[in-house]
Amino acid sequence: MAATNFSPVSSSLSQPTPLPRNLPHTHLSLPSKTLPKPSFPLKPYFSQYLTASHTHEAPLTASSKNPISDFFPSNKPHPDDHSVDFDDDDKPREECGVVGIFGDPEAARLSYLALHALQHRGQEGAGIVAVDNDVLHSVTGVGLVSDVFNESKLDQLPGDLAIGHVRYSTAGSSMLKNVQPFVAGYRFGSVGVAHNGNLVNYRALRANLEDTGSIFNTSSDTEVVLHLIAISKARPFVMRIVDACEKLEGAYSMVFLTNDKLVAVRDPFGFRPLVMGRRSNGAVVFASETCALDLIEATYEREVFPGEVVVVDKTGIYSLCLMPHPEPKQCIFEHIYFALPNSIIFGRSVYDSRRKFGEILATESPVDCDVVIAVPDSGVVAALGYAAKAGVPFQQGLIRSHYVGRTFIEPSQKIRDFGVKLKLSPVRAVLEGKRVVVVDDSIVRGTTSSKIVRLIKEAGAMEVHMRIASPPIIGSCYYGVDTPSSEELISNRMSVEEIKEYIGSDSLAFLPMDSLTKLLGDDSPNFCYACFSGKYPVEPRGELKVKRVGDFVDDGITGSLESIDGGWVKAKPKSELEVGSA
Repeated sequence: MAATNFSPVSSSLSQPTPLPRNLPHTHLSLPSKTLPKPSFPLKPYFSQYLTASHTHEAPLTASSKNPISDFFPSNKPHPDDHSVDFDDDDKPREECGVVGIFGDPEAARLSYLALHALQHRGQEGAGIVAVDNDVLHSVTGVGLVSDVFNESKLDQLPGDLAIGHVRYSTAGSSMLKNVQPFVAGYRFGSVGVAHNGNLVNYRALRANLEDTGSIFNTSSDTEVVLHLIAISKARPFVMRIVDACEKLEGAYSMVFLTNDKLVAVRDPFGFRPLVMGRRSNGAVVFASETCALDLIEATYEREVFPGEVVVVDKTGIYSLCLMPHPEPKQCIFEHIYFALPNSIIFGRSVYDSRRKFGEILATESPVDCDVVIAVPDSGVVAALGYAAKAGVPFQQGLIRSHYVGRTFIEPSQKIRDFGVKLKLSPVRAVLEGKRVVVVDDSIVRGTTSSKIVRLIKEAGAMEVHMRIASPPIIGSCYYGVDTPSSEELISNRMSVEEIKEYIGSDSLAFLPMDSLTKLLGDDSPNFCYACFSGKYPVEPRGELKVKRVGDFVDDGITGSLESIDGGWVKAKPKSELEVGSA
């Protein structure tokens, strides 16, 4: 497609500024609070339309009825019967991370490095799509970024425009065809997309599309977006994205690419993070977290605002409003657990947030103790804050092994707490004869917490006091986080005292909800607390299904929807849900 200049959509958007080359980039000074809302027009208008100046060739093609452009073979099944899945982390799981780069001759290699920085957001699959000579080249695979890519694979991804994706799944064998980014062909060309989030109206959208003849190749909700783009009558291409996104409900931070454009989109509530940066050569970078920008030496400029569409091409950067956006509802768990401590998320330092969570726990739930330890790695910063505020030394009482996979061969003679012992080793010299405060970021089912308490007591601790740097989790997340059903959430079934007895600790305290909102100050209304309150900013549909104890889940790379229907339970009907802003 020929590059097209957009006319200004309103006086609030000045003429686009060409991307600087070999010039110092502008560094915006960001306050610790969330960024202000942009003044974008609600209904953008473009005076020119995109036309096809030549055939947009992609290595993968598809009919207009079927935008997903490839059928990937599934990988080998999970390990044999001697292997067991012992995922004992018992934490909510961030579903994925995304990156997009425009204007750097090594876009794919930089995307590869950025995905390394985002590896904590997804470990089961990774992929990169790059554009070279108007052709979209794709490399995807199951496993860690370092497993999927090597020198020869990256050599297959030339060009100065690329997007990348890392994905998390929870159980079952992964299917390569569902690893993103997806590439789709439609009558005006090809498009690639990488998505972080979850669409609550996915099933309804899919059913409507199938009724009109669309054929789906994956069980991922991202494929719906590509179908909606393909059937849209809007012009130019960017307005196809806007038209598609206006039909979506739920959480989505997405990056798209065509043969000449990089587009970043964030849902109107801004559930999932998406930031924008720039390298010294003028290349524009989008990523789920600022830690990815740091690794590739890109300067953090700002967030992509809730409801914003940012378009980057050779003529400049354009910003428009996806749709009128309500009060933001950004995921508070990014600051509690998901993001790396060195990231800035929603305009705030994750490290500062977690340290303050620990300080609040020490102030509001003090206890006589000799040492403060953390459940690594997510509890470390909060534990540092607790120890500093309490005036008690922080020490490494638990050592985490970073070399354990998702499955392991267990000896025939069962070992109690096998999974936890493989991952966490107590340090007897730190714990023996001590009154120990253990700081963790959250308790989900309580199974891991009980094993950790037992592990520490077996190492000789006199007392074990659990301090949790988040409020009790009582609700499932429908916005792109893998959480258990509400029946599995221990805080939804037990009081704090009952949980204390269940996990075997001498005392237990959570971060108070009112203290959390007080810490966030004026930004407090801009966060989503649905997992703590059960109040959902976007109402979960009756069509939504959540996990049942012991069943594997459809995580987008596990299999067809039909093959796992027996492993789901219906979400609560609308009448039973307390809906509203948190």
